[in-house]
Amino acid sequence: MDTERIGNQDMMHGSIFVLLKRFVEYTHDHSTWLGLVESAGVENASYQMHDMYPTDDLFAIVARASELSGTPVYDLMEQYGEFIVPDLLMVYKKYISPEWHTYDMLLNTEEAMHGAVRREDPRTTPPMLLVTKSGRDRLIVDYYSKRRMAGVAVGIIRGIANYYGEGDQVTVNRMSDPEDERVQIFVDFKRREGSSK
Repeated sequence: MDTERIGNQDMMHGSIFVLLKRFVEYTHDHSTWLGLVESAGVENASYQMHDMYPTDDLFAIVARASELSGTPVYDLMEQYGEFIVPDLLMVYKKYISPEWHTYDMLLNTEEAMHGAVRREDPRTTPPMLLVTKSGRDRLIVDYYSKRRMAGVAVGIIRGIANYYGEGDQVTVNRMSDPEDERVQIFVDFKRREGSSK
């Protein structure tokens, strides 16, 4: 499958599925993944990193995982988002300045990371992120996506803070309903000595 849509079906990049499989195997095991895929009714689950797959497959697998674990879908999506950060930063390392930390990473995500994703593979449709400064210690992230996967975005923000060793200095608060297409997220930073932000 090499198009963004087949008919009216939304398609998602294979990396999202490969990383979901890795997340399930890390938190449980391979047999759990196989069971999820089967019970979710997904037929072709041999996901490849650079192919495109139906977005409905992802939602079916996550919904089934939620049912079996008793963990709400939103919470699972947050956990998944946090888990995939090291892989994402490794894949897009060439677009990331070594001087960046959480604050700079978030300010540059749309242009440096999502822009790179769209340039490298025009089939992909990552969410739109508008990140604005609000005072010296807050970033406001406006997340736009018809897929309504804000939990992943919140998890990625937390994962970035943890990746840079700043998890205890960064507070992430979702201000909108996670089911909305536009979700606003406040990211607050504790002041550090010598910080110019």
